[in-house]
Amino acid sequence: MVKTEDTPDMADGWREVFKRSRVLPPPSQTVRLALDNHFTQSLGSQLTLSRLTAAHLPQAQETTGGGQEVTYQLRVTLFDRSHQHFFGNTWKSPSLRMKNKKIPVNEVLYFHTSLRLPSTVVVLELVSLSPRPDGSQQALGRGFAVLELFTNRPEAQAADGDRRLNLHHGSPRSLLHPLVKATDDYSSLLTTIDGAHLDCAVKNHQALVSVMHLLPENVLISGKEKIPGLAASPTGDSLLRPQPLKMLPFTLHRLTISLQPSLEKFESQLLQLINDDCRNTKQPGSEAALRTVVIQERRLLVGVHNGWCFLDKPQVVVLEAAAAGSRGRADSTSKQSAPVKDRSALSTLPHTLGLRGSLELKLTNHHALAIVFQLEWVFSAPMGRETMLSAASTSRAAFLQCLRWGAWCPFRESADWKGEEIQLVLQGGARPNPHAVMVYRTEMSAKAQSPAPLSAPGSAQAKDTITFRLSSAPERKASSPKASLRTKREDESRRRRSPSSPSQGQKNIQPTSPPESPQGPGLSLSQLAATSRYPTISHSSSALPWQQSFPSLLHPSPLASAHQLSHVACSGVGNIAHLEMDLHREGDGPLSAQDEGDQLQELPFTPVHAPVITLGVSMPSSSSVGSRSSLAHLYSAGFPDIVDSAGQAAEVLDPTEPVPFDPQREESDPLQGNLLVFQFLAFNRIPTAGVAANWPENIHFTFQFYRFPPVTSQQLKLLTSDKVQQQAAGLLPCVLASINKDGTFNSASPGLQVQFRVDSLKPGERRWFLRYLALHTMHIDVWDSDSLLLIGSTAVELKYMLRQGKSAVQALHEVEVLTTDYLGDDTLLTSTDVGLRPARTPMSVHTIIRGRLHIRTGNIGCPVDPSSRRATDVMASHLNIITPRGGSVGFRGGSLSSRNTLQLNGRNAAQAPGPEMEAQPNLNGPDGRRRKLDCMAAVRRREGTDEPKVTDRTTEARFAREPHQIKPSGKHSEAEAIGNMLSRSITTQHLLYAGLGAAEYMEFVLKNPFNVPQTVTIHSDDPELSVITTTEEWAYFKALTETPTPLEENMFHLEEGAPGPKVYLRPRESIHIPLKYQSFLCDHTVALQGPSFQPTHKGSQVAKRNLSNIVAAKTIKVTFSAEDGKPMAICQLNVEPTPHVVDQTFRLYHPELSFLKKAIRLPPWNDPEAVGDPDVRTHISVRCSDPNVICQTRMLAPGEPQDVYLKVPGSPSPHIKMFFVMVFTDRWMAAPSQIWQIYVHFLERVDVSCVTGQRSCQSLVLRGKQAVRKVKCFSSHPQEIQVDPAGVFLLPPAALQELQLKLQPWRAGSRFLYVNAVDVEQRRLVTAWLLCLNVHRPVLSKAFEVCVPVCGGRGSSRKITYTNPYSSSRAFLLRSDHPDLLQFKEEKFQISGGETYTIGLRFAPSQSAGSVEILVYVNNLEEKTEETFCVKVNYS
Repeated sequence: MVKTEDTPDMADGWREVFKRSRVLPPPSQTVRLALDNHFTQSLGSQLTLSRLTAAHLPQAQETTGGGQEVTYQLRVTLFDRSHQHFFGNTWKSPSLRMKNKKIPVNEVLYFHTSLRLPSTVVVLELVSLSPRPDGSQQALGRGFAVLELFTNRPEAQAADGDRRLNLHHGSPRSLLHPLVKATDDYSSLLTTIDGAHLDCAVKNHQALVSVMHLLPENVLISGKEKIPGLAASPTGDSLLRPQPLKMLPFTLHRLTISLQPSLEKFESQLLQLINDDCRNTKQPGSEAALRTVVIQERRLLVGVHNGWCFLDKPQVVVLEAAAAGSRGRADSTSKQSAPVKDRSALSTLPHTLGLRGSLELKLTNHHALAIVFQLEWVFSAPMGRETMLSAASTSRAAFLQCLRWGAWCPFRESADWKGEEIQLVLQGGARPNPHAVMVYRTEMSAKAQSPAPLSAPGSAQAKDTITFRLSSAPERKASSPKASLRTKREDESRRRRSPSSPSQGQKNIQPTSPPESPQGPGLSLSQLAATSRYPTISHSSSALPWQQSFPSLLHPSPLASAHQLSHVACSGVGNIAHLEMDLHREGDGPLSAQDEGDQLQELPFTPVHAPVITLGVSMPSSSSVGSRSSLAHLYSAGFPDIVDSAGQAAEVLDPTEPVPFDPQREESDPLQGNLLVFQFLAFNRIPTAGVAANWPENIHFTFQFYRFPPVTSQQLKLLTSDKVQQQAAGLLPCVLASINKDGTFNSASPGLQVQFRVDSLKPGERRWFLRYLALHTMHIDVWDSDSLLLIGSTAVELKYMLRQGKSAVQALHEVEVLTTDYLGDDTLLTSTDVGLRPARTPMSVHTIIRGRLHIRTGNIGCPVDPSSRRATDVMASHLNIITPRGGSVGFRGGSLSSRNTLQLNGRNAAQAPGPEMEAQPNLNGPDGRRRKLDCMAAVRRREGTDEPKVTDRTTEARFAREPHQIKPSGKHSEAEAIGNMLSRSITTQHLLYAGLGAAEYMEFVLKNPFNVPQTVTIHSDDPELSVITTTEEWAYFKALTETPTPLEENMFHLEEGAPGPKVYLRPRESIHIPLKYQSFLCDHTVALQGPSFQPTHKGSQVAKRNLSNIVAAKTIKVTFSAEDGKPMAICQLNVEPTPHVVDQTFRLYHPELSFLKKAIRLPPWNDPEAVGDPDVRTHISVRCSDPNVICQTRMLAPGEPQDVYLKVPGSPSPHIKMFFVMVFTDRWMAAPSQIWQIYVHFLERVDVSCVTGQRSCQSLVLRGKQAVRKVKCFSSHPQEIQVDPAGVFLLPPAALQELQLKLQPWRAGSRFLYVNAVDVEQRRLVTAWLLCLNVHRPVLSKAFEVCVPVCGGRGSSRKITYTNPYSSSRAFLLRSDHPDLLQFKEEKFQISGGETYTIGLRFAPSQSAGSVEILVYVNNLEEKTEETFCVKVNYS
């Protein structure tokens, strides 16, 4: 047995770290404020302290009286200025010396905090250190500075950048003055030291996220300090690029705890002291003084601590009482053999506490790492007016108390515990501990906590100890005997066959405990306040008050309840009967009831669709400005200039600088029209693995701007000048040129220009258009026009198109074109892997830069027609209030023939958008036939029918046929005609502009024209138009639309089965009926994939703002019916569609005819324009435009990431499914905060398993369509996939063409590649394949290591030998997975059988130090690998 004691000589490493890691907690009000703002995730920051300039320090003396030089020290502390509270720790710099009035600091500090509030600042104090005669140092403050970390923005990001802080006179204690609390500007109250300032820099440090579990929050620490669990860095700064040490699994088992003098006496004394303390705090003789505290649960907290914090949340386990001599696994057979009623059988009282099963811990090999044990008891205290020890009382509260704790360092230098039993002395009393709680201590325990080592057997009995074994997980697994598992199975089967008699049921209570570790959750006091279904723990049937058992408000952990059943035999009879009935009902019921089974309860589960798409991760970086040579090359290409209406060049904006946005200046701009110009100028190729250097050769773009229809550009050629490219070393961009239909390119007008004219906007839309330009980025997809493969995507910020009162502006952007690649873990090829499908491996997402796009954006101001502008301004201020107008509707007399009615209905439909109607002529006058012919022609013209000129004869013939087609029958036709005319007289028409997902709110003024009250029923013939019946929703939309109309609560009455809600109206009363139109459905027609064939003679394309073809126009009628069922009023809504704004576009590739399950992670929402609910950020809901697509999200706790889950049904290849996802951040879904356009490309899936460096073949079948096509196949990685036939071939109708794929991958792991079959004449996709590769690493034959100097300039040459294993002459090929780093002297050689050949290797030089492993493949002529060598190259 290894006996140890938690003393400084035992755990000096952990103790030393723990003593200096004491921190002050932040104010609780600040913590609550951060939680209210949903700042739950901690943010890592880096603080760089450069130097301090101290020209005029107060009382600065270079030397002391003894002639010794004065040194300086910088102290840094976090401060909450709202509550005037210092928190965290104080970091102190090493001794600094002043040179030339400057103090170099050169220190880098790191910290992470979730208190991302403007009140959190950093206080930096400069002190001078002078030695005292006794050897100590005297610290004297010389000034201090305050550094603000976070701004007042809602997202509370750190204010990054370089800072120069002025030093103030005095001490930081002046910040605690009451006058300072009332202001945020310290400069008005503090005096600045002239010429004294501190240079520093603050920035976010994302790399700190991986090691936040090793450091607590609000701790300032230098990267030079040694942190247990963190690998040392050769640069000396271990937190710059932190690398945590590997965590190894260990098992803690056979754990027992011994309390002195015995468990019963220990708990008896503890309860007596607690009850005495309770009685001393109450008035004598009161009921509260008679109530008793009892023990509810015994728990042990086990965690791994590195001196700073716990590496993971401590595990909570429940302890059980065990007899003396038992170790770890409590033997329950002795308790089973004793009858329940025989109290004398339980003569041996439990002396120790044991843990049934084992605990799994993860440790890392560090001498300052400790396993911390904390022993705590859960007590049940009475509350209320119940009498003492009432068996039916239920009003009790629970509280926790820590009794003992201990820490043990397993990896200290002198530790030798493998295979041994460890005994640790537990401590008590007011000593600092990792949990920062008060620990129980008695006089007996105080005497026991002596520092004497555990050498004598007698002294060991006087101390509270914990005994356990620690072993690694493989050792623990190997040592578990199979016989024990067999015994467990036999015991379980025996318990299942046992009869359900009361006596046997009592005996079999103990084996119901789970055999393994009873780990329970860490319970808070609020969780412990629930009603318990199980009795409290008791030891015997004695009448002592602390051993009585009765129900309480305590709810123990679920896993602990099974272990408490072993003590039920000793508790009250009422509790025994209750549990017996439960056991009889659950386990010993009739077989028929058990066969039926109970309803399974759903566990809290969140589906995982890996990999998760995270918004913003794959977004391109902000625009940048190219080099001078690139700019000169672009301006010399002859692109058209962007000029204003006067012919002057537009003002050039820098895309790297912020743009000021003033909405008032935009509104007061006399040029209200905007001509927005996008010029696609050039494209930079970036070398990518698997493709040729000149790829791509032809490209085209797809994008959508504002509410305009999607744009697919024409094919563009990448022009390169050999002379210019040679001079620029291939770094200049390739100019884009449009390609004509005959295959030639238009070099006279380079680039592609697309224009959008925005001038006639509906009322209120201009503000949304300006907001769109200020906040949005336009998503652009870049395609290879030859292979129709997606090159990548990019985004351009539109805020540089805001003119801000200028006549015209322009900006040149250079943006990255990105794509994502999914790569799984690589595996080594073994003999057992052949022919077997590999297991699913986790996929990682990599972002690849495919190129850089040069695009110029511009905005030219244009004047707007004053008449149209006045018409817009003259419209009513509240367009959402629909008031019936008497002059615009009504019956004006005339014939009621059905023909006349049909003509009037046609005219009514033609005049629906306009509020006013023209007077109707009398068609039955003297010249009736002529008037009828003119009326019919006028109706057709208004309906917009584009027909040829109709003669009178054809019109008369058609008119003669119409009475036979619509001839009415008697009085029924006349009654119907009269009803139609009367319904027109009460119909009010309203024109409504609606977009996808946006709720259009309106109020209809309904008036009761009768002198008697009416109950009106409201019915809509379209479910997308509904009546708002909820008062909260009505108030929300009124506030959102600023409608100044009265609000009435509980106005509507809803009846089941009624056609709609009902409302009560008094005689002659007018009320406002709130209506809402909202549509989530749209057309999902997708344009054919490929470039468009558009004319190129003008050099630019003007996009017209056509009506949307996505949302269909419709007419909706809302009928307000009286009690007799007759309509009282009719509101006819003519819905005109408005194209919506697409915020982000996703393109997903998936195998055909299978469900796509994908998760898109939402960013933290913070909508500054949210109206109504202050917690609107938590109400996130989603809707999908396709009813066949399942789209949902789940509400999570604040601070947790939230995902949108999609389930899309599959389609055959190469079908593309397009739909929209609308994300709402308000409760009533008024308008979508984000609209995503999602494309799903369905491809034929082909699974291929191969080895790196070796060629594999795969056959594909291409089926012909209905017409003859000229087809060519393209692959996404031409250097790894070769398609045969490689050229253009003829594909007859309904024919089958076999394609041979030759794959030779060079990277191991799971990958996805693409193959497209393209119609070269029509530039349309015929079929697409998705190749799912599972690439294994080859078996290595030999391994070499070579050192190559860095920056040598000439590289290094080496030689290795290869022997032909065959008896005949063979030819071999040499291949490498890094051709850029390794070249061969000869890539092909031939040697005779058994001879040896020397392979010449040439290693390219490197500019940086490091190491890389290069694989050398020796292949035969069929590209089958004969041998593989591994060469490790060390660049030093």
